[in-house]
Amino acid sequence: MKLVVTTVGKDRVGIIAMVSNILAENNINILSVNQNIMDGFFNMIMMAETVGDNVKLPEMQKLLREKGQELDLEIKVQNQEIFNIMHNI
Repeated sequence: MKLVVTTVGKDRVGIIAMVSNILAENNINILSVNQNIMDGFFNMIMMAETVGDNVKLPEMQKLLREKGQELDLEIKVQNQEIFNIMHNI
């Protein structure tokens, strides 16, 4: 399954590393990363893909949402197909 991971929040050291490490620990491969900083706010979109069937989307959503809340970031994970449909309107 392909995923879209979005991260938004105040810029700080280690955001990319933190998200990347969580994905790697859950056997999720990062396909591409697009990030920028505007007025001190960090914005990132990662395209990723699960490897195997062991990744449960609701669990990843919860894990990254909670980790983001700890660091005052908003991190969302969506199935790419649903993301594409939502943004095709």
